Amino acid sequence: MRLLHTSDWHLGQTLHDFDRSYEHQRFLNWLLDTLEAEQIDALLIAGDVFDNPNPSADAQKQFYHFLVDAKRRVPQLDIAIIAGNHDSAGRLEAPASLLQVFGVTVVGCARNSQSELELDRLIAPLRNRQGDITAWCLAIPFLRPGDVPKVATAGDAYLEGIRQLYRQALDHALERWENGQAIIALGHCHMNGGQTSEDSERRIVIGGAEALPVDIFDASITYTALGHLHRAQKVGGQKRVRYSGSPLPMSFTEIDYPHQVVRVDLDGGAVRDITSLPVPRPTELLRVPAQPAPIDEVLDRLKALDLPDAPLEAQPYLQVRVRLTAPEPGLRAKVEAVLDKKPVRLARIETTYGSHTHHDAADRPQSLDDLERLRPDDIFQKLYQNKYQTAPEAELLAAFAELLIADQEIEP
Repeated sequence: MRLLHTSDWHLGQTLHDFDRSYEHQRFLNWLLDTLEAEQIDALLIAGDVFDNPNPSADAQKQFYHFLVDAKRRVPQLDIAIIAGNHDSAGRLEAPASLLQVFGVTVVGCARNSQSELELDRLIAPLRNRQGDITAWCLAIPFLRPGDVPKVATAGDAYLEGIRQLYRQALDHALERWENGQAIIALGHCHMNGGQTSEDSERRIVIGGAEALPVDIFDASITYTALGHLHRAQKVGGQKRVRYSGSPLPMSFTEIDYPHQVVRVDLDGGAVRDITSLPVPRPTELLRVPAQPAPIDEVLDRLKALDLPDAPLEAQPYLQVRVRLTAPEPGLRAKVEAVLDKKPVRLARIETTYGSHTHHDAADRPQSLDDLERLRPDDIFQKLYQNKYQTAPEAELLAAFAELLIADQEIEP
């Protein structure tokens, strides 16, 4: 059996107010070709299908048109989809009954509308081209504190609840398991030791720890397909537990990431081979210069830019990085004048203040971009520390994290 693992599409995302639907469509077209050419039996989408809980009508059309085209081109294809922390669990799961008729499993919520944990909802069969069940999929979406079983523990109750939920789902799948079948797990979470993207990934700290240990995935699980972290990577040195990464760079900090999907070949209940399939990048992201430099040097670099003509939607995005020693009110006008008629889209001008001398991070002046990267929980902890001269307790941080998640789920 052959699986394809992908995640973190973030359909509907804009990059500094530039629409990215062209790039997403190019990726989806490539993915359709890949599903057919690679003779994929099952497609695993590990969350963050959309960029926000209230995606535009165009983003939703793009997603559902892809599902229709995938089933048309590869009729026997099984598709398993889970919600990520960016998705609206209810919105993503709303058409689940209809999609299931076409071999598409969508799990947005771990619990049903009566807040009951139904393990049947979290288990999906995966079939090969002959229609035989060759694997069972634990389709576990992004888990909030109310989703997991209540566990009496002196440690982190949220972490232990996640561990127990995966164990219950695995035991339920093993009741259906037959000799030679594989167990596949889907998850959308931050794993311990995972390398994060500075600008793009929303932190999901709940309870006392931000990241989960790899041992929540039992050794009997053949392969674990993860979403959330945008950098493709193995977890804990185990090739059977990995993030596929995002198919497109979601910010300028991700321009050097190897964007890909992952092909997994199974031999019965074991992994025979894992292959990374690079995703072509339809639109480049440029940083000029690579590190902040004085304005005159930057303008010279911009003048030297030699780019091929391209339609607007395919023109590169540009981040200009300038180091200043004093305010420069005419900076944008100077940059735009140099770029006039060049086939490039100016997405951001990053300004930092300081000299060539290197300082410790704590002493380095903060730019507007540095301030923009501060997360609500960072600010909360700094304010608490300043007021009470001590760090907030884990229970208070957990309550604040739940408030943040609840606010993110409110739909206009």
